[in-house]
Amino acid sequence: MERRRFLESAAGSTFVWLTGLPEAMGMTTAAASMAGWRQFEVTTRLTVLEPAGPTRAWVPMPLAVDTDYQKRLGEEWKSNGRKPRLWHDERYGARVLCAEWPPEQHAPALEVVCRIATRDRSADLAAASLRATRESPEHLRTFLQPSKLIPTDGVVAKTSQEITQGKSTDVERARAIYEWVVENTFRDPKVKGCGTGDIRTMLETRYLGGKCADLNALFVGLARAAGVPAREIYGLRVAESKEFKSLGRTGDVTKAQHCRAEFYDGQHGWIPVDPADVRKVVLEEPPTGRTLDDEVVRKARQKLFGAWEMNYLAYNWAHDLSLPGAASGSLPFLMYPQAETGSGRKDSLEATTFKYEIAARELSG
Repeated sequence: MERRRFLESAAGSTFVWLTGLPEAMGMTTAAASMAGWRQFEVTTRLTVLEPAGPTRAWVPMPLAVDTDYQKRLGEEWKSNGRKPRLWHDERYGARVLCAEWPPEQHAPALEVVCRIATRDRSADLAAASLRATRESPEHLRTFLQPSKLIPTDGVVAKTSQEITQGKSTDVERARAIYEWVVENTFRDPKVKGCGTGDIRTMLETRYLGGKCADLNALFVGLARAAGVPAREIYGLRVAESKEFKSLGRTGDVTKAQHCRAEFYDGQHGWIPVDPADVRKVVLEEPPTGRTLDDEVVRKARQKLFGAWEMNYLAYNWAHDLSLPGAASGSLPFLMYPQAETGSGRKDSLEATTFKYEIAARELSG
């Protein structure tokens, strides 16, 4: 749907535009670009094609906190229903735009535009970081707790103990877990979407195939079981990769969702990792047929313990999220737009009755 046609058809719509954030960050847009920042505009449009009774939708929004790798520059939204509202999850701080439509509304529609600035992220593990984020013990405990699909007991604890035996620091334990995940898992292209992240089942069945929400959840669960604070970050690839063709967007970004992971160390703060993307390089980096011994794979494996290329929009690191007003129970994570009618929750990976499109473009400095 063209942007103009969508906006013209949204009768009774609500429009919100938040600006001034670059100045609030203490820099102009031009200065941000000069400092290595890239700017992106990400547009999400959704339509519920077969509404039944009251209709609700939820769209994940960029991280609530500005970081040294992502900052919010502005947001706008437009709906042909009731006034949308921003909601913050109390435990994790996830930001969600919530929209509602009355039972008589035909073809409920919503458009959300977010602008962000990003820059590549890298941790120098050879020395303590002067910019390390110092987190409170209470905050870190949140990322040591189990979730429904990421337990820290039983087979998860046993496997974690075996992997980290003899390791004395959090970085050493996290590195051992990262290498174990890279060595023992594989990317399964048959898995729907990004996977579910049910790590107990993965370890009990010894079927260690999956996609990013599975493999990076495995890293997070094993790290937490070893006493290392860790979390998945759910988001979207918004641009091509400068180094690995398989790790960038390909055309439309509607299906470019990806989750990453990070762990916390007192000397360095939050350290980015992505063992799932190493396995994606093995399977998908052209020419296909690569192994862990391949030079390109070795390069990705080394880089992705401690660095992220920020061709990426980060949404949140929430688990077991109960969306406001939802009648269908909690979500293990929020990475896709969600919708619900009187008939129940729509399948975010099925476009028959719930259609959404996501577009991203890089803005000039």
